[in-house]
Amino acid sequence: MQPFEPHALPLTDLDWRQLLPLVGQANAALARYDGLLAGIPNPAVMLSPLTTQEAVLSSKIEGTQATVDEVLEQEAGLLKEGEKFEDIQEISNYRNALYQAREYLKDYPIRLGFVRELHRTLMNSVRGKDKTPGEFRLDQNWIGKMGCKMEEASFVPPNPVQLPDHLRAWEAYLDSDDVDFLIQTAVVHAQFELLHPFKDGNGRIGRILIPLFLYQKRVLSQPMFYLSEYLENHRDEYYLRLKGISAENDWNSWIAYFLRATATQAAQNAQRVAAIQALYEEMKLAIHETTHSQYTVHLLDAIFSKPIFRTSELTQRLTDEHGIHEKTAPALLRQLRDAGILREIQPGAGRRSATLCFPRLINLAEGRNVL
Repeated sequence: MQPFEPHALPLTDLDWRQLLPLVGQANAALARYDGLLAGIPNPAVMLSPLTTQEAVLSSKIEGTQATVDEVLEQEAGLLKEGEKFEDIQEISNYRNALYQAREYLKDYPIRLGFVRELHRTLMNSVRGKDKTPGEFRLDQNWIGKMGCKMEEASFVPPNPVQLPDHLRAWEAYLDSDDVDFLIQTAVVHAQFELLHPFKDGNGRIGRILIPLFLYQKRVLSQPMFYLSEYLENHRDEYYLRLKGISAENDWNSWIAYFLRATATQAAQNAQRVAAIQALYEEMKLAIHETTHSQYTVHLLDAIFSKPIFRTSELTQRLTDEHGIHEKTAPALLRQLRDAGILREIQPGAGRRSATLCFPRLINLAEGRNVL
């Protein structure tokens, strides 16, 4: 099989009769979602469970087997070394890359050097750390069954000698304005996957780029539109449509799939964001009624940003960031536990402090009904 020769961008031969109705539906759904997003006073805090969920699901597409609960438990010190620990480290790296990107995009556009930095963060100290993190490949690679030869591969990405030219053309396309931003996002993601510029981690970097590109184009008020739930639930079609581009030059089916994914996921994300916002407002009242504390919002933000935590760590954070007395915070947390707002999942013992969780928020992030 010969290495794939990428198509020149922008694409010029699309089936607009097929795509235009989907474009309208996807843009309308995304606009409704962004309207909710723009109304949240502190989205990075309030929606941090959704960021964790995205990291879990995007990594799951690549074979990791950890849940949102397990990631949060690991960060609270409840899980130890082992295969699950490695999966969770990959997920944590993905989330760190998302946070890193959010800060970068406040001042700069997406550039190839930035994509390499994201990859370095993603591959830090995990499986694939020996596959030149942060560097575009210099060798020919291919995709197929384990141990297959290049002639037996299902897909052979572009020749590494020509890869830098293809990447520069892809970067230039990012700076252009195509007919529609969602169609352009679909093309940006697929072209990156087909270039397959890294030895490992291409799928995850490509999915991170979706909300980042929409944010750069000001389609989103925050780079927080996560598509991996739909892609994981329709994984076979995801790969089939990408393969259709390389095998049959079928961009229309891929773009149609991406637009349907966007419309469906935007509606689901909007429901979840609205539920999280409602929970936040409900808890603001409940915590104030329980504690009568002037620190209600600081306490609420802390448990939203980290819904599984050791009491000693949260106390230290509240003391350092907000000047809450080190004896006040534990007393407030006890009141919330006794009121049933927080639940103890590991009691304190000796010098080890208790571990508490905020179950209703975790259930929302996992897509479960709120208890």
